[in-house]
Amino acid sequence: MPQTPHKFLSMTDLPLAFVDIETTGSHFERDRITEVAVLTRSSEGVVGYEQLINPECAIPSFIQTLTGITPEMVIDQLPFEQEAKKIFDQLQDKLFIAHNARFDHGFLKAAFKRVGLDFKPKVICTVKLSRFLFPEEKRHNLDALIQRHGLVVTQRHRAMGDAHLLYQFWTQCLEQFGPDKMKEAIQNQLGHSSLPPHIDSELIDRIPDGPGVYFFYGDNDLPLYIGKSKHLRTRVLSHFQSALGNRKEMKLSLQVKRIEWTETQGELGALLLESRLIKKLLPQMNIKLRRSKELCSWVLSEDDKGYLRPQLITAKIMKAGEQDAMYGLFPSHRAAQLALSSIAKKSLLCEGLLGLVKLTAGNACFGHQVKLCAGACVGKESAVKHNLRLTSALTRLRLSVWPFKGPIGIKEGEELHVVDQWCYLGTAKHEEDVHDLLQHAQGEFDMDTYQLLKKSLKASAPEHIVHLSNLRPKTTALEEL
Repeated sequence: MPQTPHKFLSMTDLPLAFVDIETTGSHFERDRITEVAVLTRSSEGVVGYEQLINPECAIPSFIQTLTGITPEMVIDQLPFEQEAKKIFDQLQDKLFIAHNARFDHGFLKAAFKRVGLDFKPKVICTVKLSRFLFPEEKRHNLDALIQRHGLVVTQRHRAMGDAHLLYQFWTQCLEQFGPDKMKEAIQNQLGHSSLPPHIDSELIDRIPDGPGVYFFYGDNDLPLYIGKSKHLRTRVLSHFQSALGNRKEMKLSLQVKRIEWTETQGELGALLLESRLIKKLLPQMNIKLRRSKELCSWVLSEDDKGYLRPQLITAKIMKAGEQDAMYGLFPSHRAAQLALSSIAKKSLLCEGLLGLVKLTAGNACFGHQVKLCAGACVGKESAVKHNLRLTSALTRLRLSVWPFKGPIGIKEGEELHVVDQWCYLGTAKHEEDVHDLLQHAQGEFDMDTYQLLKKSLKASAPEHIVHLSNLRPKTTALEEL
């Protein structure tokens, strides 16, 4: 072999592993590997390894047609877990080179993880390599490379055949561009190896590493995803670094075309802003923190026999922060009923008297028959005792009444988070902003904001709480509040 590849090898200090796998499908958590090929190029020469794998699941007919790998070919082969160590040794301490590397690396990483092996190679994608070296070309799939570069096909869609194609492409690129250009191409990928193709590394460098909220956009002006962090740049990069081993992150990474961010003074500001914006903009890939249209809570009222009966009230009529004796916040009526039913069973309360099941006059509820009710439904337990156990069981769910006489501000750096009755009104940087928020902002009670404010107020030092019931003249500096 010529000396150029050997010189180039010294720039990476790693042998090169050209890798291809065949699988039963595209879902690396559900589907399984059927074949692995590793073509290793080192100073000692080129060594090939290929192995059929028993996926221990069905191979779809269209996959059989595409790859030529049939159930009969793999039935007597070992499963991945028994071949894992041998495959791992083939790849360890080598530069992992694959076409559409997210796929091959993602499948192998997931498969190794299932057998307890931590697989974290340096990864080079030949799709990205082709785009870097041949930016004038529009197509960079493997068939396009075969046609454009005259690669010799031995067995298309079989692991070793495709691995040989990658080795041929790499060798041609090295001969055409030389070691310095190839070094630049490698460093371009290894420096930001997991960035989506539409995201420039310079943009990542501009993201501050302080607290704030970040926005991932696709093809339109509505964000795909909104997140928050105390370290923005680190968190943004973590999405793309984990994309190779996480289906959701991989889907997100493939769609991201633009990234924006808003800095905050601290973590609380980031949490409040994230929660508000997710509820307002409804990013398609944010599930948590969305506004619950059925938000509800339990309140107790006494019936004509002296028993306390839970009733559900919705967010529209609840006076959160003002109303005493509200129990729990639930995203739906069903969630509230399931929670109350669980409490009833654990505390031997009567689900009939709680309105969760129907009672027939003079008959015990089903819970009493299976010893999950102390018998209040048939007079074996007084209303006083049943009520006492009910209120005791609900104590941990009791919502806190707003502990202040009016609105407050929570200081964080040079900002003031304005809050009233557990509702976030906004963040102010100047005195006039505080007045404007108190006069015009319409806070809406929601479960997430309540929980994070309750936690934050518990941890906040008294000097960070500013009472806003009687604001001083607007000329007063915010720092003096």
